Amino acid sequence: MRLILVRHGETQWNRENRVLGHTEIKLNEEGRKQVESVALALREEKVAAIYCSPLKRTRETAEAIARFHQVGVEVDEAFKEMDAGELDGLTYEEMRDRYGDFLREWIRDAASLRMPGGESLAQVQQRAWQGVEGIIDRNPEGVVIVVSHNFAILCIICRALGLDLSQFRRLRLNVASISILNFGGWGIQLELFNDTCHLEAGVD
Repeated sequence: MRLILVRHGETQWNRENRVLGHTEIKLNEEGRKQVESVALALREEKVAAIYCSPLKRTRETAEAIARFHQVGVEVDEAFKEMDAGELDGLTYEEMRDRYGDFLREWIRDAASLRMPGGESLAQVQQRAWQGVEGIIDRNPEGVVIVVSHNFAILCIICRALGLDLSQFRRLRLNVASISILNFGGWGIQLELFNDTCHLEAGVD
């Protein structure tokens, strides 16, 4: 199976560098342009299924992609972003002022640390990988697109490559980026990571 992982387009909170977890926020104007470019970049793929998280920003992105394919969008809670709890919506400066002790601990070791009132990366990885395994069971061959979020996708890629979650900061994932994992006889291979060439090309 060829698994195409797409991060949703930009929202206003992404632009403002705010923590964005489960809060429902739609794509901004730039984000809508970005997802059109993503959709065009993936239009030639022979897609067997498209999945997305239930959050509005991923559903908007997935629906733009699905217009070029004869498949519907299936919503799966497994691919939801990390629940940021009390940090949702805060800027870095606000986190530093209100949750300084937590932020210092997060910088030191984020893998198992739970967000105040939310989830840990380990919890996100467990549910996201279960989602991937379910997709493999249902679609052992072909191309599947999953539209998800920053932490959820990074957790999937770390698990696929056998990287400890403490290494997640070594990977940077831009909004509206495309990453590809191949599941086959040679194991799991990372074919593409954080590709944003389609954004530079723009929409025709």
